[in-house]
Amino acid sequence: MSRLRRTAAAAALLLALPLSVATAVPALAAPSPGRPAPVTVTVADAAPATTPVELPRPTGPFAVGLDVLHLVDEDRPDPWVPSAGPRQLMVSMYYPAHPGTGSPAPYMTPEAARLLLDAKVPGNHLPTEALTGTRTWARADARPQGGHYPLIVLSPGFTAPRTELTGLAEDLTSRGYVVALVDHTYENSGTTFPDGTTLPCTVCGTLHDDKAWAGLDASRAKDVSFVLDRLTDRPHPAWRYARLIDRDRIGMAGHSAGGAATVPALLTDDRIKAGADLDGSLDYAVPDSGIGGKPYLMLGRALDGPEDKSWTDAWARLDGWKRWITFHGANHLSFTDLMLFSEKFGLPTPPGSTMSAQRGVELTRAYVAAFFDLQLKGIDQPLLDGPTPANPEVTFHS
Repeated sequence: MSRLRRTAAAAALLLALPLSVATAVPALAAPSPGRPAPVTVTVADAAPATTPVELPRPTGPFAVGLDVLHLVDEDRPDPWVPSAGPRQLMVSMYYPAHPGTGSPAPYMTPEAARLLLDAKVPGNHLPTEALTGTRTWARADARPQGGHYPLIVLSPGFTAPRTELTGLAEDLTSRGYVVALVDHTYENSGTTFPDGTTLPCTVCGTLHDDKAWAGLDASRAKDVSFVLDRLTDRPHPAWRYARLIDRDRIGMAGHSAGGAATVPALLTDDRIKAGADLDGSLDYAVPDSGIGGKPYLMLGRALDGPEDKSWTDAWARLDGWKRWITFHGANHLSFTDLMLFSEKFGLPTPPGSTMSAQRGVELTRAYVAAFFDLQLKGIDQPLLDGPTPANPEVTFHS
């Protein structure tokens, strides 16, 4: 079965980073059915970095607070490195906060940034500040607002650090959500833990068939369920502000492999009420019996060739509220922060990619927020009813 929406993220992430090496390097993944051939980028193609990237300002009324959690699952050995002991995860917790409290939150740790650059840029000569200097809107240790808020768990793409979804996490939080942004250890370029250790990607390059990819999705679903266990535990939750979470209103969204992982998560965890997949092939197939009537959003880029078969198969089997929405001119990274880096540093985009990074951010934020506002808050969302003249790039499938 072809997987048209899966990008080899180890190469795709390179597209979003500045280059200062003398040799030409691949900017895109190797071609797969329905995908264009790779292009190359040389030093002359890239504009020099003069100022840090600034994430777009969140659109909601709430200021954004940030805590970072280190969670250890004593009941589950690490699935990729069993000798490492129990599964350990780092989770960024975003929450509605009082404005003017806390301190500016960094985008990522220097060591994680260095490993990301080393992994993606041959002979890396870039300063880590190219990533660590990114301007975010969250405030570390900010004072939380009162109230109870729906919880959304976010899962990044394979090989991508959780920071690729920072902008989406901040925006959802500003609209009145608590967001848990999960790093899946050994599945990205580097995860930094509180003792300063940064663990690399062990499983990268080892997944070669549909069964292996489905196994990754199932493992991520277990990660997410464990995070929910620790956040909603009574009387001893892992997070000091767990009282903010409305345990009856929980959703999940993810990019690429993180989006694919929503299917096993919805099937195995009754606490998760709704799921959204951002341009991820559904390697863990939706069963003929559906996903228990749970609402589901498929948000993707337009493909040059035939539709991804995993999406057409899933569409026929989804048994609850559903939408399949396509952004024309987008590419695989348009749903993340990473296109902001690509545009900032003047790197070429895949053929047919005409959507600006800012527009990709705007549309992703709007449709993901509308989905969860409808499904978790019960607020009517005309944006999800069909095409609108304000968004000519957006197509609804039926």
